Amino acid sequence: MEQVLRDTLRDMHEKEAAPAPPDLAERVLRTRRRRRVQGVGAVALALAGVLAAAFAVPALDLGGTRGEVADHADRVATREVLAHPHQSPPRELIAAGDTAMSAYSLRENREQPDGDVIHTRVWHLYNPATGRYEETDWAWADVAPGLDVAAVLERQLPAERIGILDLATGEVKRWIPLEHGAGSVYWSPNGDRLLATTYSKNPDRYHKEHPRNVNGKEEPGPLPSRTGFAVVDAETGAADWTDFPWTPEDSPFGVENDIAPEDMPYFGNGRDDLKWNWDGTLVRAHNSTTPPKKFYTVDGEPAKSPTENYAYSHAGKSPDGRYAAGDFAGEGDNIATVVYDARNGKPVAKQPVQELLAWADEDSLIAWGCEPDRCGGTGEFRQQLLLVDVKGGNVRELSDFRDSQSKSGWTPYFSRR
Repeated sequence: MEQVLRDTLRDMHEKEAAPAPPDLAERVLRTRRRRRVQGVGAVALALAGVLAAAFAVPALDLGGTRGEVADHADRVATREVLAHPHQSPPRELIAAGDTAMSAYSLRENREQPDGDVIHTRVWHLYNPATGRYEETDWAWADVAPGLDVAAVLERQLPAERIGILDLATGEVKRWIPLEHGAGSVYWSPNGDRLLATTYSKNPDRYHKEHPRNVNGKEEPGPLPSRTGFAVVDAETGAADWTDFPWTPEDSPFGVENDIAPEDMPYFGNGRDDLKWNWDGTLVRAHNSTTPPKKFYTVDGEPAKSPTENYAYSHAGKSPDGRYAAGDFAGEGDNIATVVYDARNGKPVAKQPVQELLAWADEDSLIAWGCEPDRCGGTGEFRQQLLLVDVKGGNVRELSDFRDSQSKSGWTPYFSRR
């Protein structure tokens, strides 16, 4: 029955009978396996639902909340652009192409009795039952492809277990225990594995006893405490942990190797998360020097991936692997980013935006943008989400402006629909 579903949808796509993406069948089947749906009847229902969604005429977006999980499934299965240019932070789902803004976070500095400060994220996750983003109390969250579940960590970091949260009910479906406490967790691009970065201390805690100088003033400072990472099978919960600590060699400031970590001058952030590369075959680490990213196997061995080394951009490579998102490339008053040919690293085109955040599809990206004559003198700190094509000719507003220096300084997170 799974093969029948694949063949039917692939045949629909080849005949252009409906705007179903070529990987829709595989995405439906991944969801089916994740939910452990049993029996032929369940497959038949899934097939009927997908066929109905594929042939349906797209509904007008009236800006209201329909509030039904069935409508959520329709929106996930299509590539409809959902924009709310008058909302900041967004209240309703923002999406374009194969990508949706599945969550956003606000930042709070919570002072502790001992003088330390915890830089806290306040997470707002998309709820498919209400069609809105809702505040939660998790310390960390990452929404899986399909926007049905999220991997979450409890407030006290490092967390000893990963929760698999049902986004519609707000209930944790199951817990996955960890041998080493985690500070972050990310779904793989296909949703079958989790990558948890482990720490010995809360990576968001800044310590009074290790101050840093900020604009001539001493403030609590961060400490490096990454211990490694765990690759977790999302279905079975089996985890393989790899020792992968922060070392002085990771610093661009030439700190001597014989200085104990707790005594060395540290100029980075306490949080130094590891993430998946664009197709989930490698683990990606941020690099303070050139190249901007380093890559490793799931066993922690160095790996080469030059086609993703062009930029610090979170967007990485396009879904089809043709392009690589670049960094800010503007000059003077000109605001621009650049996209490269992933095969040779040569620039393809510039886009009139500030920062490329995620690929919407093979030819367009979700980005931060700011029109110079509308920034009100706050420059880069007044931004809105935009949809822009690779060539930079088409730009569409997705959200209203944010001010990252105030409560409205929200940070978006994206997942495959």
